[in-house]
Amino acid sequence: MKALLIVDVQNDFLPGGALQVPEGDRIIPVINNIQKYFRLIVATRDWHPVNHGSFASNHAGKKPGEMIRLHGQSQILWPDHCVQGSPGAEISPLLNQALINNVIFKGSDPDIDSYSAFYDNGHLKETGLHAYLKRNGITTLYVTGLAADYCVYYTVKDAVLLGYETYLLTDATRGVNMQADDTQKAFEELRRIGAQLMTSDTLG
Repeated sequence: MKALLIVDVQNDFLPGGALQVPEGDRIIPVINNIQKYFRLIVATRDWHPVNHGSFASNHAGKKPGEMIRLHGQSQILWPDHCVQGSPGAEISPLLNQALINNVIFKGSDPDIDSYSAFYDNGHLKETGLHAYLKRNGITTLYVTGLAADYCVYYTVKDAVLLGYETYLLTDATRGVNMQADDTQKAFEELRRIGAQLMTSDTLG
């Protein structure tokens, strides 16, 4: 059985948001259009406390884009984003949410970031997504959302690692691209490890 996974389509990752992904809003009509092909749809939300260790504002003298060590993990520093309870943490109202069966929250531990929808960055704790998918008999996962070179990339990697037949819908994701070719490199690596890359027009 297959499921659609919608990663972090939240206001802060869209144009005008605190950590906007260029053209991030363009994937929303694509995701809305394909929801009819799935009986199970799961969305994720970044859900950070104000003291989250990935926020540059919580490290004196540091700026977004700098690298630090955070409790043993390499960590890029970000602007404050998707703060719990803030408008920026809300799923975009442009996304059709009526068919979403479950929402998985991630990144709530201030001591470690969680790019993947399955685990924190140290693979120390699960988010509950894997258990939920298994309870529902899901073996095939179609991944969409933001951002292609971070949360989507790590989600797809973990999905492959966990044994899902994993498809990344390339027209339903966009990257941050702190380096110009980050998204392309992410796509190439995901293809190399066994993920299948496709566009939404091949569904149905």
